[in-house]
Amino acid sequence: MEKKKSASAAIIGAAFLMATSAIGPGFLTQTATFTGSLGSSFGFVILISLIMSAIAQLNIWRVLCVSGKRGQDIANDLLKGLGYFLAALIALGGLAFNIGNVGGGALGFNAIAGIPSVVGCVISGLLAIVIFLSKKAKSIVDQVVKYLGAIMIVVILVVMFLTKPPIGDAVKNTFVPSAEMGNLFPAILTLLGGTVGGYITFAGAHRLIDAGVTGKDKLGEVNRSSVMGIIVAAVVRVLLFLAVLGVVTGLPGINLSNPAANAGIVSDAMSTGYNGISNPAAYAFLVGAGNIAYKFAGLVILCAAITSIIGAAYTSVSFLKTFHPSIEKNENYWIIGFIAVSTAIMAILGGAAKLLVLAGAVNGLILPISLGVCLVAAKNKRIMGADYKHPTWLWILGIIVVLVAAYVGVTSLGNLRNLIG
Repeated sequence: MEKKKSASAAIIGAAFLMATSAIGPGFLTQTATFTGSLGSSFGFVILISLIMSAIAQLNIWRVLCVSGKRGQDIANDLLKGLGYFLAALIALGGLAFNIGNVGGGALGFNAIAGIPSVVGCVISGLLAIVIFLSKKAKSIVDQVVKYLGAIMIVVILVVMFLTKPPIGDAVKNTFVPSAEMGNLFPAILTLLGGTVGGYITFAGAHRLIDAGVTGKDKLGEVNRSSVMGIIVAAVVRVLLFLAVLGVVTGLPGINLSNPAANAGIVSDAMSTGYNGISNPAAYAFLVGAGNIAYKFAGLVILCAAITSIIGAAYTSVSFLKTFHPSIEKNENYWIIGFIAVSTAIMAILGGAAKLLVLAGAVNGLILPISLGVCLVAAKNKRIMGADYKHPTWLWILGIIVVLVAAYVGVTSLGNLRNLIG
């Protein structure tokens, strides 16, 4: 009974680990930044990224959990050394993201209580480290990501009602965007990378493997967990987009990334409480719904940051286990070290908002490789077992995602600097 209860908690925990990793401070910053520049057309970007991320998740989770092998082990089984390359790539991408996640925690603390960035970075890192000091860290993670995820949904929903977004226009542009496709591609790359690129797509699957939810007979639980995670992430993405869109529509010409440029658009009264630090998501909440909403935005960003720090560190280290047995034996200490290094780098470098957008773009380039590996493995009976048959429709859609993600990644790099500059 206890084992069944533990497996059930892991299934829900895996879903929220993936979802909260996908809706971290990077996504919040990216959404505010791109909604400010693309308006209602950003709904199309969200739709495309949701479809592509769902296809990627369903493919990767099935392959990993049925085989019972982590992503890097599958890659090594396909081609000796490929797993080490993939592990290094994802760990480096995870580090880039985690540096930004720690910075996101600083943005949250700053909006809530005006705490200086360096101090906020250190506190954020320490909060995540405390969790992994416990021998029951994985079960604690399952609970933490679930409750913090729920807080994010409730707070964003409240702010969305306050900003009164043009829902009809948003729906129309979601399916028929008015913005040029050339301007949408960089946003698709960045959002895809920030929500399913790099380590994120493996986060929940690796958690299920650690919990023993593997094998063909567990496909029902695996699918349920992945779909749950996709739905949670989708709800937050849509609500946040609408909340920020209400601000952008109500204040035409507003620059969420550079509040100093909003003279004549935003009154001094509307900016009361703003502390001058670049924080597009929190600034949107402030001018759209007042100082209390600004504090709420800080809470949302902080929750997103803590859960994403946990997800990035846990999953990145799960890839490093391949390099040496001592890493798996001392997993919690490696995770703590990963968080400590991320925190130190962010405290020294600063510039969280821009780094969060860039990290999403970099990790978007990893998706074609990681998903491609899993799709090849899906047809390999030595890895998946002689009696396993991967759904053809899902496999074909996965190939399309690989090709689209690779194309968007290559064609968007030249425009990315202009888009976030």
